[in-house]
Amino acid sequence: MTGSGAEPARETLFEEIKRYVRFGEEDARWLAALRAHAAPHFPRIADEFYDRIREHEDAHAVFAGEEQVERLKASLVRWMTRVCTGPYDAAYFEETAKIGRIHVRVGLPQRYMFTAMALIRLALGEIASSAPFASDIPVRAALAKILDLELAIMLETYRDDFLARAQRAERLDREEVGRTLARTEHRYKSAVELAKVLVVGLDARAVVRLFNREAERITGLGREEVLGTPFVEALLPEEVRADHGALVEELAAGRAAGADVLESSVRTRAGKIRDVRWQLAYAPSAADDEVVLFAIGQDTTDENALAARVRQSEKLAAVGTLAAGLAHEIRNPLNGAQLHVTFLERGLARAGMRDPDTLEAIKVVREEIRRLSTLVSEFLDFARPKPLNLEPASLVAICERAARIASSDAAGAAAEVKVDLPSADIVLDLDPAKMEQVLLNLLRNAVEAAGATGGTVVLRARRKPRHAVVEVEDDGPGITSPEAPIFDPFYSTKPNGTGLGLAIAHRIVTDHEGAIEFQSRAGKTIFRVTLPIRLAG
Repeated sequence: MTGSGAEPARETLFEEIKRYVRFGEEDARWLAALRAHAAPHFPRIADEFYDRIREHEDAHAVFAGEEQVERLKASLVRWMTRVCTGPYDAAYFEETAKIGRIHVRVGLPQRYMFTAMALIRLALGEIASSAPFASDIPVRAALAKILDLELAIMLETYRDDFLARAQRAERLDREEVGRTLARTEHRYKSAVELAKVLVVGLDARAVVRLFNREAERITGLGREEVLGTPFVEALLPEEVRADHGALVEELAAGRAAGADVLESSVRTRAGKIRDVRWQLAYAPSAADDEVVLFAIGQDTTDENALAARVRQSEKLAAVGTLAAGLAHEIRNPLNGAQLHVTFLERGLARAGMRDPDTLEAIKVVREEIRRLSTLVSEFLDFARPKPLNLEPASLVAICERAARIASSDAAGAAAEVKVDLPSADIVLDLDPAKMEQVLLNLLRNAVEAAGATGGTVVLRARRKPRHAVVEVEDDGPGITSPEAPIFDPFYSTKPNGTGLGLAIAHRIVTDHEGAIEFQSRAGKTIFRVTLPIRLAG
């Protein structure tokens, strides 16, 4: 509602709900007293609240990333403060309604409204019981009333959204809807709705006229949101709209004949990007003068990720075989060279030879042999990885140990190491020693990158419904090219690097059936390790 008449209507509705639950000034005073004791607990409640959400796929799916989660935690703290302080007026009503509209927009299932309010109610109720009140009964009563008010207001937004959709449907021409349903009923039942591919039908202006069930599932968008909207605006990410959108529009207009395969992507409701292989077929029909172009899409996100991992594993295996052979061929001559340098030093000492240049030359030779020996050991570690020793292990404890070790390196490099770990532990089946090796490798690289400018390194761990994610973030200069093959053996951006550290880390993570990736720009580089959580049953 907009205009001068909207605000009084909102205020009247709010006052009506307040009268119904008998929420008054006495309740407001009890809530203000509760805030003095509860406010220090608000950040903890927010952390536990979002840790719980991470365990449920439907609720977690609305998150676009960790930065959004941190903003939502801050918003939850502000909301709990507002609940305890008011003022409980029309502006309060509108602020709560705004939160409800955001939930509707991001697609949060309505059932989570009730369960979320129950979690907040329990947490604040426990604090009320432990506060030094003469009796916690009036505090709990006031808390129950205001939370019921909040829930009622937010549910109004879901009702408003439902009515808006219904009104939009009513505006469609009934006769035309009848004709369309008659034409497409058989198509939907026999193919479109049951197909495990995205089926999108476009008219001559590339506007969506058909959107099947699989398209809804993959994108998270309801067909009532997409129908009547240009394909380019509704589904394509910004970065591919110019090129891929132009091809779709050309085909829909009939200016390009035949069928085309388009390797593209779609943007989901939660803002994520999914890879899709589209088969575009121009097929105008006299029986259906609306849909002229069919876009049949196959979600290839998982397929592409698996293919990339297989290619990387094959490359690592081939290089590993070569490295093992070279290491064996090099190690024996190195041992012999080291032994003879020792003989040479002893002979010079017996002969009383003290020439500084000669002694320095021998020292350089000995250090270079030692460096080559270390490199050969790394070759063998890479070429002959030991089997994983899997056991239930605390990911939080592994992160804490790795951070403590890396902090000593960071002190010398003028960088600061911070940790951002969840309130609840994450227990996984993994090899603790090898996973600690991965994290130390990533942390030391990050410390080296951030240390040049006295920057910060953050080690972060998060729980998702079926995966655990560990991130190492630094604010260094970044990696020059996002396409750099940094996980390939012997590729290094360091002048004296062997190029094996990240290759070994990649092998360890993939042996755990996980994935490792990175994203980088100047001032922010993130390495992300994703590990599976094997749920019981």
